[in-house]
Amino acid sequence: MIGAGAFAFAAAACGSPSASSTPDAADGAQQVETIPLPKHDPAQMAKLASKNKSASKKFLKENAKREGVKVTDSGLQYMVLEEGPEDGASPVSTDVVVVEYVGTLKDGLEFDSSRAHGAAAKFQLNRVIPGWTEGVQLMSEGDKYRFFVPSELAYGETGTPGGPIGPNEALIFDVELIKVDNPERNLEAANAFLAENANKEGVKTTASGLQYEVISKGAKGGASPEATNVVKVHYQGTLINGTEFDSSFKRGQPIEFPLNRVIAGWTEGVQLMSVGDKYRFFIPPALAYGETGSGPIGPNEALIFEVELIEVK
Repeated sequence: MIGAGAFAFAAAACGSPSASSTPDAADGAQQVETIPLPKHDPAQMAKLASKNKSASKKFLKENAKREGVKVTDSGLQYMVLEEGPEDGASPVSTDVVVVEYVGTLKDGLEFDSSRAHGAAAKFQLNRVIPGWTEGVQLMSEGDKYRFFVPSELAYGETGTPGGPIGPNEALIFDVELIKVDNPERNLEAANAFLAENANKEGVKTTASGLQYEVISKGAKGGASPEATNVVKVHYQGTLINGTEFDSSFKRGQPIEFPLNRVIAGWTEGVQLMSVGDKYRFFIPPALAYGETGSGPIGPNEALIFEVELIEVK
């Protein structure tokens, strides 16, 4: 499951970050280790703020003249590093997005990255610094942009107390937009996929809307589970675009669980199987994680699972 401890994504109101309101704090994500700024008395901090403000303004003024750099009305600067597919979705501020990123100070010092956390970052776009909220909306899935964020669109006059970002620091972020999660768009895509998939040879649809196909059959006489049984399975889970989000095969270890303690599509589908069978299930959102989603699974996403039933207990 994707988790991220995005230090740079603390929500900011008027440039003042709040660590308690990071979009991934509830996921228990760990913060990247950073080198704290030296402690200053108020006079020293005021001097540092003034120095940083002048340096940031100079940097951004010169940077705006560089080839390929564009400047928005707010003062946000950006350049396109790579464009994704033409049909990639663009987010609105209320969407949840998945990104890979690297954050640096204007001198090139890296202070945070998704790489340091070992996973892409996932967050609601209106819960981050204003430079991110504005900038990522310019992107489409698959795009890679570089943002040059003025301090007033980042952490403002406070910086990140105890952290590496000083007062009035301009920031640079390289961002790859991997995915946009929009409940309405996801549901539309799920319905279109399932409608087309239902017409494919070998695909059967149950009364609930669950779709499945038989990949291979096990030996005759294999036990079939009831909802109250514990089952042992191997499986792979993917989104309808082919992105794998979980796999017991990759972990090299099958999983056991009570069949009535999983998503409804699994509870229903695995009861159709016998030990040794391999099935592929196409699960509507209502039989999966619904409007909330879970981890890398967005709201209203249809899911695909390949399942091998190993044992019924």
